[in-house]
Amino acid sequence: MKPITDISQLDLTKSYTIADYLSWQFEEMVELIKGKIYKMSPAPVSKHQKISAAISSEIFQFLKKKPCSVYFAPFDVYLPIEKTSGKPTVVQPDICVICDVSKIDNKGCIGAPDMIVEILSPSTTHKDVNEKFEVYEASGVTEYWIVSPGDKLVDVFLLENDKYQLKGKFTLGDKISPYILPGLVIDLDEVFED
Repeated sequence: MKPITDISQLDLTKSYTIADYLSWQFEEMVELIKGKIYKMSPAPVSKHQKISAAISSEIFQFLKKKPCSVYFAPFDVYLPIEKTSGKPTVVQPDICVICDVSKIDNKGCIGAPDMIVEILSPSTTHKDVNEKFEVYEASGVTEYWIVSPGDKLVDVFLLENDKYQLKGKFTLGDKISPYILPGLVIDLDEVFED
């Protein structure tokens, strides 16, 4: 079979497997959600990068000499097929925290991270608040933050009885603590600093 070296060789209406995903040899970043290909947005804008760096650096500093680790995109997360309607899902969250080191291998994270942060951009908003929300919830991601740079807002969801519950909407002037990392405090004035 001829190697796939350009995304244009793929039919974006078809379903694909994780084996397919691993065999692709093109530069473009994609995610596989329930077997469907989703193109990643082009390189994030500077505001997105600053927000990602602010949150991930706070988490990184807090986790030093603790059993959990923080990772940021590009970093593949392989969600369990049995939890995603029997369809393969490989995502690249902006930030994820993983406390079970047995889930980490050279390919990325095999299984649900404990926490995921997605920072919205115009081209990913629908995917992050719909498709990804659904697969993160079904896969057992305990805590999910959706960060809206334009609104300077963070929606925090916590998995309770297999369903996400909105635990709060936080904005400038607020300090938030991840439920899975008690003791860590993130100042949103610093996160959204221009």
